[in-house]
Amino acid sequence: MGLDHLQEEQQATVLRIRKRVIEAIGRNMDLYGVTLSTGHLYGLLFFADKPMTLDDMGREMEMSKTSMSTGVRTLLDLKMVNKVWSKGSRKDLYEVEYDWHQTFTDYFAIKWRKAVESNLQILRKSIEELNRLLEDLDEQADAELIHILMEDKHKVLQAEAYYKWLDRLIDTMEDEEIYKLVPKEEIKEHS
Repeated sequence: MGLDHLQEEQQATVLRIRKRVIEAIGRNMDLYGVTLSTGHLYGLLFFADKPMTLDDMGREMEMSKTSMSTGVRTLLDLKMVNKVWSKGSRKDLYEVEYDWHQTFTDYFAIKWRKAVESNLQILRKSIEELNRLLEDLDEQADAELIHILMEDKHKVLQAEAYYKWLDRLIDTMEDEEIYKLVPKEEIKEHS
């Protein structure tokens, strides 16, 4: 619902509240690797009462269409904004993804999963090499070298255990089991 039907003072109050929220969203979007202006764009779409075109966003944000396009593309890639279709409209329309739980899961699960897979591969290769080195040592091997290799192996095994745990955490996010452990907050309307 637009604000046009509100009195000027009411509009100013609503816009001030929205601006505060948009600023907070914009500042916190760096968590997702998003610029402040793209965060503000997300905030604009968050409060929009209908899907918006790049031209609509550009007018509201006083930014170029190119900047709007780059910001929207970023938000689309992060699954924070959806492209929607509207009968009779030739322009692309965009609306915000309101399920912030899913947005968080999509973003972090993808990022973490890449890191986990890459690091586990490196750690497993390192463990194999350490084991080979330890097996190839003879009885006359330097005790200090054996100690160093065993300590390193222990550290790498600790890291491997962490990444296996992180992998399971990602699984709980993707299959929504996390919400059994940490339930979503119920929305409570304040009066």
